[in-house]
Amino acid sequence: MNYNTKERVLALPEYGRNIQNMIDHCVSIEDRKERTRCADTIINIMGNMCPYLRDVNDFKHILWDHLALMSNYALDIDYPYAVKKNDPTAKPPKLPYPQTKIRYKHYGKILEDMIRKASNLEDSRKKHEIVGAIANYMKKSFLLWNKETVDDRKIYEDLKELSNGKIIIDETSHRLTDSKDILLRNNRNTAKKQRK
Repeated sequence: MNYNTKERVLALPEYGRNIQNMIDHCVSIEDRKERTRCADTIINIMGNMCPYLRDVNDFKHILWDHLALMSNYALDIDYPYAVKKNDPTAKPPKLPYPQTKIRYKHYGKILEDMIRKASNLEDSRKKHEIVGAIANYMKKSFLLWNKETVDDRKIYEDLKELSNGKIIIDETSHRLTDSKDILLRNNRNTAKKQRK
């Protein structure tokens, strides 16, 4: 009995050894028209095996690329698409890691960007609501890292600092969510995640 461990390694194992055997047979066919017909049949079978690819643009093109790869680009047929040679073992280039400074890591870079954009808005009711939502989010983020209560004045001071003095909130105009409520919500969410 032949075990898969003794067989050659498959280029795309998600299609299985039977598809690989069909492709190997297709490569060995001498008549070009018959070989092309065989390749069309294999593409239809591959498409039925991977219905999730149908949602992808150019899914037939992807299947033809896979067929060419699995034949080690030795299949001499009339391809309906230009075949791209891809090396499946090649590693993608490294993405550069952003080297931006974050003043308060517990708030994060996105919140700093939101504050910058909110500070450039015209004074209006919309800006007032956005600033209130940002301040509540700041308090929630602060409490994720510091499990004790936080004074609202600390959030207002951080907001003023992060906006370079453009956003100044007094305690009477914005009432932030109570720390106990935020901590209670965080604890409930953590308990739900642990139950799943």
